Amino acid sequence: MRNPIQPCLFILLSLFYFSCRKDFLNVNPDNSFTVPTTLQDCQALLDNPLVLNGWGNSGYPSLGETGSDDYTTTSGLYSNYSDIDQQAVIWSPQIFTGQQVDDWAVTYRAVFTANDVLSTLSKIDSGGSQATPWKNIRGSALFFRAFSFYQLAQIFAPAYDSAKAAEDWGIPLRLSSDVNEKISRASVQQTYDQILQDLSQARTLLPKDTFGLATRPSRAAIFGLLSRIYLDARNYPLALRYADSCLQLNHQLMTYDTIPPPPPINPFPFHRFNPEVIFHAAYLASGPSAPFRSYADSQLVQTFQANDLRKKLFFQGKYFVGRYDEKGYNFCGVAVDEMMLTRAECYARAGNTTAAMADLNTLLQTRWAAGTFIPFTATDATDALRQILPERRKELLFRGTRWSDLRRLNKDARTALTLTRTVNGKTFTLTPGDPRWVYPIPDDVLSFNPGMPQNAR
Repeated sequence: MRNPIQPCLFILLSLFYFSCRKDFLNVNPDNSFTVPTTLQDCQALLDNPLVLNGWGNSGYPSLGETGSDDYTTTSGLYSNYSDIDQQAVIWSPQIFTGQQVDDWAVTYRAVFTANDVLSTLSKIDSGGSQATPWKNIRGSALFFRAFSFYQLAQIFAPAYDSAKAAEDWGIPLRLSSDVNEKISRASVQQTYDQILQDLSQARTLLPKDTFGLATRPSRAAIFGLLSRIYLDARNYPLALRYADSCLQLNHQLMTYDTIPPPPPINPFPFHRFNPEVIFHAAYLASGPSAPFRSYADSQLVQTFQANDLRKKLFFQGKYFVGRYDEKGYNFCGVAVDEMMLTRAECYARAGNTTAAMADLNTLLQTRWAAGTFIPFTATDATDALRQILPERRKELLFRGTRWSDLRRLNKDARTALTLTRTVNGKTFTLTPGDPRWVYPIPDDVLSFNPGMPQNAR
């Protein structure tokens, strides 16, 4: 468990400071209540899980999950979603109608916090006895900023395509705590360049692990995020390299045979800080992504075999309960199982069938009832990939990665997929290449920033 956060008064004030303002990109945050001046102040800001880890009524973007095919809904369930979520469920061209968009505002709040810490650190001596904590705090702030930018780019910018990245519009890159900083959209290339630059610096500053504090970034978390970024960009050699680097630092898997099935009272069987969690973060519990607000895709559930314990641990009736959090928060952090599947996929794409299937079988053996698992085999690398991709979808259900996976897989005709959803008797579709794979910039952001380009819908 994490250490107590100090000082308490500072955190209380910072919570008030962040609750007072809604949009941390449009409206300049009022920092008159808290002026961090010490390393302890900076660490306290970064140790606030309500802002940086997505706990409570907070979180990283959920609209990607809402747009994905991880779930099905009914007329009754759909009627209880917010207006924004209802429009996102059916991939409407018009998603926002002037409301605050939490996916945007709350995530930029995390960016502002990271920038506030970085600005404060520039005024604090980094030598002597303060050298190690100063480095750890700076590395953590850079990681949180990169993680936030990455999450925003999955929703409000196109999937990375090297042929178009310099022309495609990315997200605004707020790099300063200066409330007068001019705000404009960077290109997709500039967006990812900044993310990679932040992570490159953080890599030299952070330790290999955080000694059980999974709410804090680590070098393993950096490698995991880098692997995810390069996978999304379809740079499979680098995705493989960083997944392997991450697993060299942490490769511990849970044995599902030792985990009790979900009880009726507290239906979430996995603990927040289980051994597989490298970095803990949650995305917003909104609309169909919130617990018990949608049904798991029934066709997907049927693909779990009888001795696959994920079928018992992931589902309670029609609902998905397999989140890596006993409180039911929507886990979107970095975990060992994701890295195993990423490395397996990249091995397959590199033609290394043996290594690909070894990773897949290592993972699946821990998911099946003891003594029942028969290793999967593949005739070649293509066959290996054909088996790995469905297992990735099953293992990472409701992890906030499916939307990004679909966007990258749609770049290849062999794996492209048209999504279909029926709501209130009407069928809606989302085809590969459709501009609706990118969400619009919120209306209020554009109103505060005249001339900022909007995404095509």
